[in-house]
Amino acid sequence: MIKVSDYIAKFLAEKNITTVFELSGGMITHLLDSLYFQESIRVVTMHHEQGASFAAEGYARISNLPGVALATSGPGATNLLTGIGSCYFDSTPAIFITGQVNRHELKGDRGIRQLGFQETDIVSMAEPITKWAVQVLDAEQIPSIFEKAFQLSMEGRPGPVLIDIPMDIQRAMINMPQDNSNNLETVSQFYSDEISKLITDIKCSKKPLLLVGRGIRAGKCASDLLEFITKTKIPVISTLLGLDVIPYDNNFRVGFIGSYGNRWANLAFGESDLVIVLGARLDIRQTGADVGFIEKRKIYHVDCVLEEINNRVKGCVPINTDLNSFFESFREISQSEKFDEKLDWQFRIKELKSTWPDVNELSPQGINPNKFIHSLSKKSQSSFAYTADVGSHQMWAAQSLELSSHQQFLTSGGMGAMGFSLPAAIGASIALDNAPVVVLVGDGSFQLNIQELQTIKRNNLPIKIIVFNNNSLGMIRQFQDSYFDSRYQSTYWGYSAPDFEKIAVAYGIEARSIKTENEVDNQIDWLWSDENKNKPQLLQVEIDPKTNTYPKIAFGRPITEMEPFATPIEMEGT
Repeated sequence: MIKVSDYIAKFLAEKNITTVFELSGGMITHLLDSLYFQESIRVVTMHHEQGASFAAEGYARISNLPGVALATSGPGATNLLTGIGSCYFDSTPAIFITGQVNRHELKGDRGIRQLGFQETDIVSMAEPITKWAVQVLDAEQIPSIFEKAFQLSMEGRPGPVLIDIPMDIQRAMINMPQDNSNNLETVSQFYSDEISKLITDIKCSKKPLLLVGRGIRAGKCASDLLEFITKTKIPVISTLLGLDVIPYDNNFRVGFIGSYGNRWANLAFGESDLVIVLGARLDIRQTGADVGFIEKRKIYHVDCVLEEINNRVKGCVPINTDLNSFFESFREISQSEKFDEKLDWQFRIKELKSTWPDVNELSPQGINPNKFIHSLSKKSQSSFAYTADVGSHQMWAAQSLELSSHQQFLTSGGMGAMGFSLPAAIGASIALDNAPVVVLVGDGSFQLNIQELQTIKRNNLPIKIIVFNNNSLGMIRQFQDSYFDSRYQSTYWGYSAPDFEKIAVAYGIEARSIKTENEVDNQIDWLWSDENKNKPQLLQVEIDPKTNTYPKIAFGRPITEMEPFATPIEMEGT
């Protein structure tokens, strides 16, 4: 016989989960006590359950195993929801475990709001943003439920699951089950006709592009993608979540596309005659509102979810399979095929890039954020990952980061959750055995989970925090310039930010601030000096509040028409 909470700790350890993130509460004390005795699992206490959920997401994206976060019932459970949604929309495997009141305290079918203290129906709340959400009512089902949850989180399009466990279930004794685990298997699906046509179209096209997204990392096939690029010699454009699947110095890398994409990359997208979409869903942030413009070229769309194909963008040639199967099929069918490099197309892309450099899109007073990002990238090769929050700084990072082959880029895409980057960096650094990670965060986003500075300090994680402080919610302030006659309610008026250097010092973290471009190189060097590279530090970069984020698609226009040279023809609705 084994206690349920002990079984859960043992199960996680046997699945090679090395870290669990949590914030303690009465309804998870049995679980925490059992984890204490599981020597192979590190329990990281956060200061908010949302922080725990984002840390689990960061851990999962790096480790390619489910991130695990625990929370108590009631407010603890509901505080996980934003992180659960972030995992769901961005295809991140995770197991969220919530404590619940004893079974005899559950209201059941009674026409009342609540029976037990902090009793909350978290399963109903989480169901729309999980692959599976379940409340355990029979202790003997724990082994099968956890096995199913682990498998579900990883298979197909990865995502989160939630398991809600009443307190009396956690302390119950169950029989030790036989090992009934099943290894995940990818069922190969061959699409001979479609891939043969694709090969012909690649050879006939003059301006082909690959559009790659988060699905490459989620499918664990980054090396397969590089093999595909090497063989076909097709230039690559990336979504926000696909920035790290091809190194910055790869000759076939074009750049970041979308609402705030590199202007040259959007122009190349507009001029292309063939687009192969791998691991991206062609949402409005990637294509702009004018999808008719996108549909004027041949598009092959590979996705494991049939409903994502020909959803917003019509007329795509569907290849409904997982990316591993696609690459396997292409590899077999194209063994004897030779592909020529489209030299004229490559020259045209280089011409567009030299005409529209990212560092010339802005002419701010003081520090140019795009130039700063380039400088930071060049000097931050010791970092194994970047996490970016949501806002102007996120787009500056996407436009200008120079990611090396050993570096990953983590941000909240579909959920677009402010407060993501600091706790996600904690999870990422721990998954990397306490390796250095760079946090890119705005003053607004930083204040949502700023309490996790204490988690960083307590665990002595070498996280380098770059706060872009423009004393405003800059992206929405820019929106107000466009549509509300510069009435800055709640973004600049009625909003303020503290001196983050002083706050970091209060948490015991060394910090500095910079105001001018001539300070940039020295202060970045300070972050990575031999004395400091293994310590947490914060660098506050003061940005003029009027600094905008350009280029930006002029809403309602094609992806090639971008502000400030084009004006929107309708108000943004997303």
